[in-house]
Formats: sequence, C-alpha cells, structure tokens
Amino acid sequence: MKMPTIKFRFHRPSRRTVMIIMVLVLAIVASLLIYNFFIKGDDNVDYKVLTGEEVPVELTNEILPEYKQLERALACCFNDKIYVIVTRGEKPTGGYDISIEKMTLNQEEDETTTLVVYTKFSDPQPGDILTQVITYPYEVAETDLQELPNKIEMKVQYED
Repeated sequence: MKMPTIKFRFHRPSRRTVMIIMVLVLAIVASLLIYNFFIKGDDNVDYKVLTGEEVPVELTNEILPEYKQLERALACCFNDKIYVIVTRGEKPTGGYDISIEKMTLNQEEDETTTLVVYTKFSDPQPGDILTQVITYPYEVAETDLQELPNKIEMKVQYED
C-alpha cells in the first residue's frame, strides 16, 4: 500500500500582510514602552541627604552606634519617615568618605521589594595629610518611601 503524498504550498505574503504584521509588532513594542515608563512608574527613590544637624538625635544615639563599625546600608522608620543609613565601618584615619549616588526600589514578582542603594567610596590619596584618629564614615538620607523595603542591597563604586 502506497502512502499518499502531501504537498504543501507556501505563498509569499503580500505587502499588505507584511505591513499589518509590522504595525502589530510596533504596537506591542510601543505598549510595553508606555507601560514601563508611564504606568509602571519610575523606580528611582527620591531622597535628601541630611547634614549632621538634620539627622534625628534618636538615629544618632540609638542606631548609628550599633551599625557604624559595619560596611552596610540599612533602612529604619522614625516619626513616620523612612531613613536610609549607609556606613563604611571603622577607618584608621580621616580622609575616607561615603556618598549616596542614587536609590532604586525594585518590585519582585513575589511582591517583595528590594531597595538598591548606589554609593561611592573615596579613600585618601598617598601623601595626603590626615588626622590620626579612628573614623566611622556614614551618610543618612531621608526618603519619600511610604514603607520599609523587604531587602536592602548596597552597590559600591570606588572613586579614583
């Protein structure tokens, strides 16, 4: 018994079909861009770096002594405001600095939030005249966050 042969005929798509497909692809790409930039919103966190006098005394007295010897970023809620504190740990002299460059809030699929704090570290240069005292560089920022994030990640860039 001979098997029947099946023949397929492929037709070249017309210009109209190609144009419709291109318009559909462009519409999908445009909707994704609109969603990411306008509907989803910007994931940058607005913040203000505080000077020594602006930092609440409770943060200076209760939280900083506990974490100043560590290199980390942490967030805390005080008086209905969310503060982010970045610390560099114990340093043998002056001349070490830390600064917050930006913060982003990433929403994960499982509804957890991760605050990413981008910091810049600068170290003293060879030959600099430095104070010979142990220092604990840190920076405190008041954010516009409404609730504490589930996780905090610190990304460090060293200044040349």
